[in-house]
Amino acid sequence: MVVTPKGRRTEAAFHQAARQVFAEKGFLNAKISDIAFAAGRSPGSFYNYYDNKQQLLEALLLKFNSDVLNRARLRATDDQQKNIEEAVRVYFETFREYVPEMIGAYQLSMTDAKFAEWWRTRRDRGIKGVLSVVRAVERSGIDVDLDHTVFASAIVSMLDSFCWQWFAAGGDSMVKTRDDEVAIQVLTEIWRRSLYNGRQPAQTGAKLGPGDETSHPGT
Repeated sequence: MVVTPKGRRTEAAFHQAARQVFAEKGFLNAKISDIAFAAGRSPGSFYNYYDNKQQLLEALLLKFNSDVLNRARLRATDDQQKNIEEAVRVYFETFREYVPEMIGAYQLSMTDAKFAEWWRTRRDRGIKGVLSVVRAVERSGIDVDLDHTVFASAIVSMLDSFCWQWFAAGGDSMVKTRDDEVAIQVLTEIWRRSLYNGRQPAQTGAKLGPGDETSHPGT
């Protein structure tokens, strides 16, 4: 990979061009020549940075993961009910920014077993983030009487699937009002009510413990 200032500008141009092409054509139909044309570069120069378009997609998705993690850390508090809302909001807003990459991830994960496994390792980070909230809620005096790992997987899947339908698949015909804030609040309440089930913690502000990660579902 070229690491000169010019090289970084060229790589950034390929990133932006790939996002444009993935959004317009989808990952499977995108060609390296399409990406190079949109970037204003030659197809040959693409290979100075990546071996193929999948490698480029993975680089873009790693940036998605990094953005979710960083934003979640900045918004984390000692209030776990607030953290649930912030985790949902961060993932929802970041997914909206990265729709072209998510289109690529969904398409490729259905056709390439190796990439599907790579994508599952990305989901693991989100599952660990949800588990950290579950542990903090239990430390506040509430027993979460669900299988913790299955619950965390379900929350990550809910956010992934909902955001895909909301942003990439055109929504559902029965949902007449596409209000992002309403969507965030509904997703938050589903997660919160599943954990608390109408109960209140014995003490507020249970902190994340040693080894817990700041909540960052879906990454």
